[in-house]
Amino acid sequence: MITIYGNYHSRASRALWLLEELGLPFKLRFVAQANRFKDPLAPNVPLNTRSPEFRKLSPMGAIPVLEEDGLVLTESLAINLHLARKAGGPLAPAHENELAQMEQWALFAATWIETDALALSFIYRRKEQDTPEGRAEIAALCSKLARPLLALEAHLGSHSHMVGGRFTVADLNLAEILRYGQDHPPLLDPYPRLQSWIALCQKRPAFREMWAKREAEPI
Repeated sequence: MITIYGNYHSRASRALWLLEELGLPFKLRFVAQANRFKDPLAPNVPLNTRSPEFRKLSPMGAIPVLEEDGLVLTESLAINLHLARKAGGPLAPAHENELAQMEQWALFAATWIETDALALSFIYRRKEQDTPEGRAEIAALCSKLARPLLALEAHLGSHSHMVGGRFTVADLNLAEILRYGQDHPPLLDPYPRLQSWIALCQKRPAFREMWAKREAEPI
C-alpha cells in the first residue's frame, strides 16, 4: 500500500494529484506543518513536521514523504517520477529518452522556477502585495522568472506538452510548481501558450478532484 505523509496544502498535492490520475489506492497520513502550532512538540499536538516520529522518515522535516513496501522517498518530484514510472501508462516515460526529458523538466522547474514562484505566493499569503515593499519584490521576482518562462513559452510553441505530445508526469510536476506563481495573475500574461497549457492541465478531472479535497481540508 502506498502511504503519503503530508496534507493537501503542501507539496504533497503533487503526489495526491498524480495518484488521482493513476487511480491507485493510497493512504494519506496527515502531517501538519510545524509552523501551525505555537509549540509543535507539546503533548497532544497532532503529528507535524517536527514530531520525532515523522523526523525518523524525513530528517529534514519536509513533506511529502512516500512509504511503500520498505521504500521511503522524501522529495516530491522524485516521488512523482517513481510513481509514474512504476505504474506505467501514458503518464509514464515510454522509453529512456522520455525518462531523461522528464527528469530534465523536473530539475528545471525545481532550480529555475520554484523558489521565486513560491516567494511570489508568500507575498500574497502575507497580504503584502499592495505595499510598496511587496510591489517592489513582486517586480523583482517577475523579472527573475522571465527567463525560464520565456523558455517554456518557446517550448510550447512547437510542442503541445512537455514530453511526448501528451499529458505526462512532467506536465503535472511543472504545473504544480507554476501554480505558486498564479497567486500573482499578471505573471503569466506575457506567455499565452504557457497560460493555455496550464489551464488545460488544471481542467483535468484528477486535478479538480485533488483541488476539491484540498478545499475541504481544514487548515
